[in-house]
This record gives sequence, C-alpha cells and structure tokens, in this order.
Amino acid sequence: MRPSRDHEHMSDLKGIPVVTTPTRSGEKYVTPQGTTAIKDGIKAGGRAVPLPNGRKPAWLRAPMPGGARFDTVRQTVREHRLATVCEEAKCPNIGECWNAGTATLMLMGEVCTRACRFCAVDTGNPRGWLDEEEPANSARTVQLMKLRYVVLTSVNRDDLDDGGAGHFAACVREIKRLNPETAVEALTPDFQGVLEDVETVVDSGLEVFAQNVETVRRLTHPVRDPRASYEQTLAVLEHAKKHRPDVLTKTSLMLGLGESDAEIFATMDDLRRVGVDMLTLGQYLRPTVNHLPVERFVTPEEFEAYRAAALERGFVECVAGPLVRSSYRAEQALARNNAGLGAGGVASRPRG
Repeated sequence: MRPSRDHEHMSDLKGIPVVTTPTRSGEKYVTPQGTTAIKDGIKAGGRAVPLPNGRKPAWLRAPMPGGARFDTVRQTVREHRLATVCEEAKCPNIGECWNAGTATLMLMGEVCTRACRFCAVDTGNPRGWLDEEEPANSARTVQLMKLRYVVLTSVNRDDLDDGGAGHFAACVREIKRLNPETAVEALTPDFQGVLEDVETVVDSGLEVFAQNVETVRRLTHPVRDPRASYEQTLAVLEHAKKHRPDVLTKTSLMLGLGESDAEIFATMDDLRRVGVDMLTLGQYLRPTVNHLPVERFVTPEEFEAYRAAALERGFVECVAGPLVRSSYRAEQALARNNAGLGAGGVASRPRG
C-alpha cells in the first residue's frame, strides 16, 4: 500500500517547509516516511511552457469505464483501500483492463530517485525505506481483485544496494504462492545496468520481463534522467532474454516527442537485435507545464503503420495506439490482435 499524495500540514523537517494540502506540482513536500520529494517529479521553474489551448484530437478521448467486472473490481478496491497505478495515474484504459481481469500495481513507494522529464512520479531520496509487508499485501491485493494477469511496476530505487531487485522478486514470489494461476509481468527499473540484479527478478517466477526504452536514441537525454541510457536499457533486455529464454521480454516507446520515422524504425531494429519479443507504442501526453511539450499528435493510421513495421521485423506482438500504455491489456500480449484494438489503435467499448 502506498501513502496518499495529499499531505496535511506537518512540522518542518531539515528546514524544508511542508506545503499544506494539496501540494502543487513542482513543489517540495515531506512524505509520512520523512522523505523530501518534489511533487510530479520536476521542479517548477521559469522555463515551464504553458499548456496549449484547444482540445486534444478526437482519437485521444477514452470511453467512460464501465461493465460488470469493472464495477466489481472498483468496489473491491474501495472496500479494501487498495492502491493501483490504474487509478492513481488516471489511466484512460482502466475500464478495458479491469474488465479483462488485469491491473497494474506499483511497488517500493511513490517516490522515485530519478527525474525523467516525461514522468509525473514524485522525485526524492527514500534513503532505504521499504515496506516489509508489501510482498504479502501485493499478493493479497491480487487475490482480492481476482486478477488473472498482474503487471508489477516500481519507481527507481537507486538508494538501495540492489536497486530493489530483491524486494521486487519477493513480491513476485509471494503473488505466485498465493495466486498460482495468475500470470505476472514485471516492468522494472534498469537497476543501473547491474545484470546480477536483473537475474534476481527474471528468476522470480514471472512470465514477462519489461524495461522501457521510452524514446529513440537521440532523444534519450533530455527525455530520460541522466542515470538512464538507451544502451543500458538494451543491455538489460538482452541479458534478461539470454539468461531466461523462456521469459518474454517487452519494452515501450512513447511517440510525439520529436522523433522521426527513421529513428523509430532504427529503434525497432535495435530492440529486435537484442531479442525483445514485444513492443508497445503510445502517444506521449504532457503531465504538467514543467514537463516536456508534445511535439506532435500521432494519428491512429500512423500507429497502424508503425505496428505493421514492427511485426515485419519479427516482434511477437506490437500493441500500438494513441492511448496505449506499457501495460495496456497486457494479458492479450500474445493474441496477435493489437490487444483488441480496432484498426489504427482505436479502442473498442469495454467488455462487460
């Protein structure tokens, strides 16, 4: 379980003022664990570019979530006060995923040690804090939600000796122990490229190992934190596949940050070279004025063309569409039908 991101007034710690509820984007606050963090990850500054006026393209408007299974899962989440990335990140695909018995849980807290300029996760240094009850709580959450497929993701924890690999693996093992029929996908940090830590997670009993390359080589910086790198992600994905060939490997690209078609295709080639099985492609949407602006809105037809190019290169599946995110309909990764999306990546109505 993660602490709420809204914080009531507290005494100053280390001379840093704590903002009363709610903390504004880009401001510092102190978590209940005493960690100083920046809300939404990027400090507010003079270089912030205002959000543009006007509505987003029609294809970026998600249908309202609904359906019998969605209502059941939502009631379970409320009753047991469970935390999911689906709700807290306001994912537009929550209806489809919950109706399909899929959800995403975030591990190791809500404060990331990195500050990628596309991401709205809070940034700070947790200084080794971990919830020792999280493996058991995660497994119980999966059981209560009756999930058939769960995606586990986490913040980067560069403050931990193993980057949190041991804790991540413990969560997978406990989920499998309590829910042996549930498939597990791990969307992990890069563990600073330490391959022994990658092996710790890959050997935990999961079905899919994912680490996101996020963008093309040229745009890796400034899009990603300086401690992340294009080559480091490729190395992590390559080692995971070589270490456990039976585990599927997966990564994701955001489009709309200024990349060219040639760069997208070159990235696909690099990913196939290191044995990546599955790729997801989605539209980058700017979280706050302090984050990188959107350079273009990619059309559904363009997403369909990119998906075709990926399949031609030998990916087992490429799920592509404007609203696609890393874990979108992850349980359909091998269905070879663009996770149930229509032509051009346009979402169908959620199933009941």
